Amino acid sequence: MSFMLYLSVAVFCAFLLALAFVRANPAQLAGSIRLAGPVFFAALGVGALLIGRGGVAGLFLTTAAAWYLRGRAGRRARRSPGGKSHVRTAALEMELDHETGSLEGTVLAGSLEGAELRGLSLEQLLMLRSELASDGESLQLLETYLDGRFSVWREDAQAEGGEGHAAAPVSGTMTEEEAYKVLGLEPGASAADIRKAHRRLMQRLHPDVGGSPFLAARINAAKDVLLSKHA
Repeated sequence: MSFMLYLSVAVFCAFLLALAFVRANPAQLAGSIRLAGPVFFAALGVGALLIGRGGVAGLFLTTAAAWYLRGRAGRRARRSPGGKSHVRTAALEMELDHETGSLEGTVLAGSLEGAELRGLSLEQLLMLRSELASDGESLQLLETYLDGRFSVWREDAQAEGGEGHAAAPVSGTMTEEEAYKVLGLEPGASAADIRKAHRRLMQRLHPDVGGSPFLAARINAAKDVLLSKHA
């Protein structure tokens, strides 16, 4: 009797799995495969309960629960965001998405104060660039954004005689709070986490791979500031 019940449960689970394989798209199929184990053991546990085998049922149900929870933890880890870096100057605040490499920003000062960079035309951005001529950090940050969004903006600026803005040297000491934001880390991150974040960002933003010299310099500075606290 008990053998037939277990066999029936197993056949039913196999039928459900076959149905999932036939109907599911690849993403759904991956989810079904991850769920198959917990469902199978849960079904066996229920079957064992029905025939009064409480000890065996507990073993099956515990296995199902552990498998399911482990799968959920793994999915949360895979879905966790890659992080974001924040760089702030006197006139701009920028955010870099580590996963996509996209750079977004907000104007903090000047005639376009409060504007989102993505909503500005090339003409408006070049006007902002003129306003930032005396602010070396903000100017370099804006030019980094322009390089990513308008690959030929320098040629356009030269055609209109507007190439004469030389960025002033970057000055000022980076604070610990700024350094954490640049690397996209939470305060108190370990030295290993700091090095890992630095390495990940430099793989994307190092000048040798077409990245921004300004952002690369900020990332290096952030690493140095934070690692000095661990010395």
